[in-house]
Amino acid sequence: MKTVTRLFCIGTLALAGGCVHGPATDDSTYQGLGGQGGIKKIVDTFVPMIMADARIKESFKDTDLKNLSMRLEEQFCALSGGPCKYKGKDMKDIHDGLNITNAQFNALAEDLQAAMDKNGVAPAVQNKLVARLAPMQKDIVTK
Repeated sequence: MKTVTRLFCIGTLALAGGCVHGPATDDSTYQGLGGQGGIKKIVDTFVPMIMADARIKESFKDTDLKNLSMRLEEQFCALSGGPCKYKGKDMKDIHDGLNITNAQFNALAEDLQAAMDKNGVAPAVQNKLVARLAPMQKDIVTK
């Protein structure tokens, strides 16, 4: 039920345009994620989860997982108010032609929340990061 509620909130925020774009203005979310070390642990948990998730693993079959992990760490760090800069391509370019569905986007969000749960991230902190990621849905979901 917790994941369903969160996903509903993610969808509502994204559709209503109620999410804040860009990095956080303070580092409380970054600190809540455990700083750079905590973010690395989350990503190290998250990437194997998405590769094992039958709903989305095909979307990542030709992906350089080391690069993906590095970019996710940068992105989560920057969006949470940490000292990092995201150096990857924009979401629209990366996902162009992949025909990602809302169901796949939601599956990825579920996996991220499960990875954060496994790493002891408080639900309020999880929600703050997810709220910063949710606006990307419009650039990722193309089908």
